[in-house]
Amino acid sequence: MFVIELAGVRIRIENRYPYIERQCRAFVCEGLQAAFSVSATPDEILEEANHGEFSDAYCESICIYRRICEKIADYNIFLMHSSVIEVDGCAYAFAAKSGVGKSTHTRLWLKNIPNARVLNGDKPLYRLEEDGSITAFGTPWNGKENWGENISAPLKGVCFIERGEVNSIRRAEEGEVISRLMHQLYLRGERGSVNRRLFLMDALVRAVPYWVLSCTISDEAALICYDAMRKNNG
Repeated sequence: MFVIELAGVRIRIENRYPYIERQCRAFVCEGLQAAFSVSATPDEILEEANHGEFSDAYCESICIYRRICEKIADYNIFLMHSSVIEVDGCAYAFAAKSGVGKSTHTRLWLKNIPNARVLNGDKPLYRLEEDGSITAFGTPWNGKENWGENISAPLKGVCFIERGEVNSIRRAEEGEVISRLMHQLYLRGERGSVNRRLFLMDALVRAVPYWVLSCTISDEAALICYDAMRKNNG
């Protein structure tokens, strides 16, 4: 048993395997006081293990993060599958269908954009602030590349990535934004929690500008994306 802090909320992890404590070491807090506690049952771990060739310890970590994402919505915090890069105190998020090249585009930003660093490569948390803005937070669940840090930054834009023959970027329309976000937000769980996350999605839609990048694997793709998002970051 140990406590971590995610997006300003202390969470007690009641674990069976040491894997998750090692995974969360950069987020561990002293003491056992927490806003809520989470655990994974043997049946949940077994069900997750049936989806692939993973260890029980790894599956416990997946189940526990899923439970966290369901409960933390009560604190105006939600998960959106995305890669987030922090540049000069601002967070820029990228979302894409599996296999499109989210990680590749992230590498291109790291290569071409001065001061760029990965806040989280796959499963960051986002918090709705009282003024309607959104803050992005790193988490221990950060993808197969293990990209991320225990940092946060105000979200300044979201870009949906598509493969293309040439590099071009455009502003996304509102209806398009909603349909694309639905594929990236975690919306499983009890009805009350799902409804809360839908409310937070609505706030996210209104908080920042959205873009659609059609791109090749090239330095130019990262440069035109950063240039557009930086100049129009709200």
